[in-house]
Amino acid sequence: MPTTYEKIATTTLSSATSNITFNSIPATYTDLRIVWVYKAVSAGNTAFLQFNSDTASNYSYTTLYGTGSAGGSQRSTNNTGAYLVSYAEAPTSEWQLQTIDIFSYAGSTFKTLLNTYSGDTNGGGFISRGVNLWRSTSAITSVALKFDAGGNMPSGSTATLYGILKA
Repeated sequence: MPTTYEKIATTTLSSATSNITFNSIPATYTDLRIVWVYKAVSAGNTAFLQFNSDTASNYSYTTLYGTGSAGGSQRSTNNTGAYLVSYAEAPTSEWQLQTIDIFSYAGSTFKTLLNTYSGDTNGGGFISRGVNLWRSTSAITSVALKFDAGGNMPSGSTATLYGILKA
């Protein structure tokens, strides 16, 4: 990573767990980046995150995606989390890569994030790029990564939180 990136924390699961949470995030950076590597729990699950344990309908998203043979988009408002990608296409046996950029996370305006997903669907590929909005003016002090239909991330799943200096 460039010198403007500073690793805050890394979690690597030694056993299956329902979520990965980063707590006590300092307000000393301009932006945050999360790099998350995991396997989908099952087809149809959606990876998402929640800020500061907020489970109210304060999140919205717009996503563009492609499968190698087709593309499309999704949009939704008033969600209980920032939705990152649906796994209708992704098999549970393949590792997935998600990067999440969270802008002005310590500011007093609504928070935006950009997520990038790349995965394999048995050789076919699946990518998505999305934008999320968290309608809160609170500074982000914690982030929980999870799946909407429950289930556990398998052992070996890893998430790293970076702070970005002077972005």
